[in-house]
Amino acid sequence: MDRLTPEQRHKNMQAVKNKDSEIERLFRKELWKRGLRYRKNVKTVFGHPDIAFIGKKIAVFCDSEFFHGYDWEHRKNDIKTRREFWIPKIERNIKRDVEVNNNLEAEGWTVLRFWGKEIKSDVCSCADQVESVWKEKKRMR
Repeated sequence: MDRLTPEQRHKNMQAVKNKDSEIERLFRKELWKRGLRYRKNVKTVFGHPDIAFIGKKIAVFCDSEFFHGYDWEHRKNDIKTRREFWIPKIERNIKRDVEVNNNLEAEGWTVLRFWGKEIKSDVCSCADQVESVWKEKKRMR
């Protein structure tokens, strides 16, 4: 049973950001500090990556654990309310993430996805991965 009233739950869910989230801002700040210049929430790139290096064809996604199904086979059992809504929604998000990855890779993009908890616990390591791919693409040109 949900501990919040429907009105309270509605207000909480409206506050969930789909861009400029805490994890995105934290990650972008680290990339900017390293001198890596990017575009954010690029609508012209399939899947609208959170961070994109257009010339290098690198797309970076910062995925929240709940909405993108981290450890989904175990976590879906944790959903207690509105299961008929949330389970199909999250499973569709998981499928869409795979479709986006496949489409971008077919177009020659390198796709990097990071979980929010990865970014929060070790943003430098995540940024190292992006920087490594960025430098490799720079060498190839």
